[in-house]
Order: sequence, then C-alpha cells, then structure tokens
Amino acid sequence: MMRRVDAADAETETRARREAANWHAAWAASFIVACLAWPTDGVNLWLNYALGAAAIPGVLGQLLRWRTPGATALLALAWPICIGAAVALGGGLAGPMAALALMPAAAMATLNGRRFIALGAALTLAAVAIIALAAVGGLLGAPPSGGPWLPLLVLILCAVGVASALQLAKARAGEREVARANEASRLRTLLNAEPHLLARLDADGVIREVFCGAPEDGDLTLIGKPFEQLAGEAHRDAARAALALVRRSGAASVGFSPPLAPDRFLAVELRALHRGEMAVLVRDASRERAVEAWLAQGKADAEAQAVAKSRFLANMSHELRTPLNAVIGFSDAMRTQLFGPLPDRYAEYAGLIHESGGHLLDLINDVLDMSKIEADRFTLALEPFDAREAVSAALRLERVQADAAKIALRGALPPTPLEVNADRRAIKQIVLNLVSNALKFTPAGGQVNVIARSKGQELEIIVADTGVGIAPDDLERLGQPYEQAGGADQRSQGTGLGLSLVRAFAELHGGAMVIRSIVGEGTAVSVKLPVMDVEAASPAPPTSPPPTSPPPRAAAHGDNVIAFTPHR
Repeated sequence: MMRRVDAADAETETRARREAANWHAAWAASFIVACLAWPTDGVNLWLNYALGAAAIPGVLGQLLRWRTPGATALLALAWPICIGAAVALGGGLAGPMAALALMPAAAMATLNGRRFIALGAALTLAAVAIIALAAVGGLLGAPPSGGPWLPLLVLILCAVGVASALQLAKARAGEREVARANEASRLRTLLNAEPHLLARLDADGVIREVFCGAPEDGDLTLIGKPFEQLAGEAHRDAARAALALVRRSGAASVGFSPPLAPDRFLAVELRALHRGEMAVLVRDASRERAVEAWLAQGKADAEAQAVAKSRFLANMSHELRTPLNAVIGFSDAMRTQLFGPLPDRYAEYAGLIHESGGHLLDLINDVLDMSKIEADRFTLALEPFDAREAVSAALRLERVQADAAKIALRGALPPTPLEVNADRRAIKQIVLNLVSNALKFTPAGGQVNVIARSKGQELEIIVADTGVGIAPDDLERLGQPYEQAGGADQRSQGTGLGLSLVRAFAELHGGAMVIRSIVGEGTAVSVKLPVMDVEAASPAPPTSPPPTSPPPRAAAHGDNVIAFTPHR
C-alpha cells in the first residue's frame, strides 16, 4: 500500500528527529562530563582523548534537529570512525573502551530506517577489524590501566545508550504500525464511500476484495466469483477478452450489461497491480448512454431536416426561376418600349420592376446553388476552356456597377491562354461573387484588381481591393453560409452566400480559398484550383517577339503583400 505523506506524517518525522537528537545530546553530555572528570596526568591523558572522541558523534547528532541536508549520512560515517578512534586510543579491544564497539549500530537504531542499523553494524565491524589488525601488527601500545572504574563507567553508559536506542526504535516501529493501520482505515472508509464498485482481482481473475458504498452494487457475495460473472451471458466473452488484454498491456476498458438488468450498462476500467493482481472500477453508465443516444438521435433528426430543406429548395429551382424570368422578360420589353411607347411613369416603373427582378433572381440563384451543394446534388459540368474568357465575362458584367460606384475595376490576365478543365459557370460565379463583395466594401475612388494566372497545376484567381477591410472577428465567420460582415447597410445588399459559394465551388474542384485583410487598408481573396490542363496549355514556339510593356499589375496593400504579377 502506498504511504500517503500528509501533515500527520510530517509531524511524526519531526518528532522522530527530535528524539534522535535528544539521544545524541545525552550521549555527548555523558562522555563530555566523564572526559572532564577523569584525571589528565600521564597515561590517563590518552583515556581523556578516547572519551572525547566517543563524545563527538553525539555532538554531530544535534544536526538532526534542524534537518540539515546530509546530516544523516555524515552521522552514519562519524559514529564508526570516532568510536574506532576511541577504542584505539583506549588500547584496542583489550582496553577499557572496548564496549563502545556496540554503539554505532545502537545509534543508527535511533534513526528512522532499518538500513541505517545495518549500515552502522557494517561500519562498526570494519572499524573493529582495522583495530584488531593494528593490534596484531603491534601498532597499538599496551592498554592503559585506568583502574576498574573506567571500564565499568563505559559499560554502564553503553548499556543505557543501547537500551534507550532500542526503546526509541521499538516506539517508532509501533508508531509506524499505528500510522499504517490508521491510514488503511481511512483508505477503506474512503473506498467504501465511493459510489462505484471497486474490486481487487487475483491473478486468475477472481474477485478477492470489494469496496463500495452503493447499496445496489456493494454485494459482498461477489467475493470468490470470477470477474466475468459481473456481465450478462451475451457479454462474458468481452469481459474475458478485457482480462486477457490487461494481462498483456496493463490496462483495459470494457462495457457490458449486468446479468439481472439487461437495460443497464456498466463501464469497467481494469488496471494491473503487482503479482498479477488487478484493480477493477465498475460504474453505472446507463444514464450517460441514454443521454448520448438522445443527443445522437437529435443530431440525426436535425441533419435530416437540414437535408430535407436543402432538397426542397433544390427541387424548387424550376418553379421559382420560371415565373421570375417571365417577370424580368416582360418588364424588360416594357422598359425598352419594344411594342410601342409608354408614358414616362410606366416606363420608370418597368425599369424598377426589371432591376428588382434581376436582383431577386441573383439572390434566388445563390440560395438554390447553396441548397444543392448542401444536399450533395450539385455536380460540376467539367469542360476544357480558356479561363480568361470566364474571368473577362464576369468583369464585363461588374463593370457597370463599378463605374456607378466610381471604383476602378482592373483585370490582369496573361497573354497566353489559361487552358483549364473545370466548370465554366462555377469559375465565372467565383469571379462575380468576389468582385461584387469587393465593390460593396470599397468606397468611391478605390480600386478592385483581379488577377488570373497559372501556377503549375493550379489556376489562381486573386481579387484585391483597397476598401475598408474586414475585422478579425468577422474574418473568422466569413465563408460560412449566411454569414455577413460590415455594417447594416452593407449586410442588406446580399444574403451572405457569396463567399460561402466561392469556397464551396473551390472545394468541389479540389481547391481552397484564402482571405487576408487589414482593417482600413483592404482585402485580398485568393482562390487556387488544381484544374490546369498542362498538355493543352503547352506554348507553341513564339512567332513574334514578346511585348515591350508588361500587362497591368494589380496593387498590393499593407502587409498582405501578394505577388500580383501576371503569369508569363
């Protein structure tokens, strides 16, 4: 079980360090007093040194009180070194200080960790072995007598030190056991309050422990049963497959219905534990499944309604266009006074009817085209042609609107044909919509530049204006059906389908549309279509020198700089 570090654990650790520091302080005080009280004349001087060396580890033990980094490691090395020096100064293992050899292991017992006890014992044995070898080699002199009191004093101090160290170690072990028991109790209480079923499986997939506070799931009779019995007959193979998967990869997820409640759905997560055991979390996902099914059905219904609407509008093409074309035709005949003169007022009314009918027909065509595209009923009429013809036709249609708005409409087309295999009407519609949008957002005195050129396999059409530009918020929405930018007067001039149709026609050809704009400087829309007919566009050997003056270029503006140089 993973030990959780919290405030209680920190307090226990602090108390353990304080008790170990107190033990070391008592040890240091005892030997310092003995060193000061012992005579310092003659041979006894070496015994004073030995008692002082024995006190040094106790002094260093005070570092534990302030949690100095590396204090434990320093103390673990100081004990065997200082005790070994004390025993050597006292005449070796045959001298009065020999009992001190037990103290490093006892001192390590006061620290929090069994590894320190083993380390202290190992270092003590190493120090004793060195002292013994030094004695055998004659490096140590004869043991000083010191009288019978010094060995007795050292023995008493060592006995008291060992006993108190063992008591501290025992108390600390008891505290750890109590802490583990309390932690296990808290964890079990928390698990039993869990609203889902949590179980532990053995290596064979049999349930060994169950934790749950939910009455319908907390069935303790599950203990001893195979995991797959949580699932109904139809889903038990899936449960077994999940067990096999968690044994291979360490984790698995599975869902099934319980045996006695086929209308419910249980979501199960499995995780591998040590020794082949597994943890299983089972939660009732019936409500989630019901909500997902309801949302999926709602989405399907909405999509079906949208498709039905699009198909209805697409099917109404003939019914809407036929009478509107008649209105436009008859009003045009009256406007031009084809069958005789009309009063001025009637001629003016006929002109208004013709203009309004043409505007309405454009709007209806846009709506019907978008409806066909949304209903997947729009098909491209691919044919080989010169794209310059479609672009020029669109520019001629928009020339009147540009002149009326006092906007310079310029086109830059290459001198050689742009042979493409595309839908002629779609290419024309792309240019019409882009130019119409540019004229709508460009004030009088501005410019709208149209570029058509080839770039490898792609036909690139660029429409750039020097208008008001598009705000970043509006730029994110443009290209979606019925989304418009600008003020109310500009929104009232269309349906918001122009750019969405351009994007749709581009995507139907396998291309894309990119919009770049700076508020107050202008907008540039680039449409790239992979429709170039490379074989048909292969140039013939030139029969005359190229023109000395290049075709007109469209202007670039702001940091939306686009190379508007015509293709050569």
